[in-house]
Amino acid sequence: MKITVIGAGNVGATCANVLAHKNFAKQIVLVDIKEGLAEGKALDIWQTSPVNMYDTRVIGVTNDYSATTGSEIVIITSGIPRKPGMSRDDLIGTNAKIVKEVTENAVKHSPDAIILVVSNPLDVMTYCAYLTSKKDSTKVFGMAGILDTARFRAFLADALNTSPRDIQTLLLGGHGDTMVPLPRYTTVSGIPVTELLDKDTIDKIVARTRMGGGEIVKLMGTSAWYAPGAAVAQMVESILFDQHRILPVCVKLDGEFGLSDVFLGVPVKLGKNGIEEIVEIDLNQEEKKLLYNSADAVKSVMKVMDDMNLF
Repeated sequence: MKITVIGAGNVGATCANVLAHKNFAKQIVLVDIKEGLAEGKALDIWQTSPVNMYDTRVIGVTNDYSATTGSEIVIITSGIPRKPGMSRDDLIGTNAKIVKEVTENAVKHSPDAIILVVSNPLDVMTYCAYLTSKKDSTKVFGMAGILDTARFRAFLADALNTSPRDIQTLLLGGHGDTMVPLPRYTTVSGIPVTELLDKDTIDKIVARTRMGGGEIVKLMGTSAWYAPGAAVAQMVESILFDQHRILPVCVKLDGEFGLSDVFLGVPVKLGKNGIEEIVEIDLNQEEKKLLYNSADAVKSVMKVMDDMNLF
């Protein structure tokens, strides 16, 4: 099993590191445009293998996509990070061109690979990779919902003073301020969270989740990387071991939830073939309204990319 991670910045290197420690791939190839960056980080990660007892070989290359040949999964993290005061939409001009170029190179050397997008703005960069790769939409999708639900669960665990492992939740929509956390589908060891926390507390946690990425940018001056790396690893594991886990993933919708021609986070069944099934759930009127508002926001940014005439 061979996995390629494109982009050796904070997110990409963390993805490679987490995946290596999971020890379910024979080789991980880390690729970057900056001379020596991927090689150095890969070497550093590989040198932890005797200490942490794993066998996954990690190598780094500078713009040498021949080293990625035959990858089963390609993870795209390339692009500039979001800076303080910068919206996700502001990233599109630069990052769309980057994602298009790296996707072309990846597909050239690994035509059968599943493509997992992490670059921001996430929903639109997934759209960009889909158009570039010309693959079926079941093979090109984005990591966002797992990260967002992880934040939601972590905040709930703080409020409840309980283990985050006992919390299950669901989140829909775009990866950004219009995401739709669903308290109605949130439980703690099977107990509805609405029986454990009052509405005001839940509403504050929902609002904090929507701004979760921005909160970290404000604190550090750049985007998160530990949680995104862990979230990617969970998706990769479900694919490699054909676990059919139901996870929130950014996918192309073609009529599901009454939406079409938009890339949006929804629950899917994730297995060896990529998106095995999109799982539709019943939404009340308020939840539908929020989801459709989120879809409209994503479509507006997709149009920005369309107007760039890259394809």
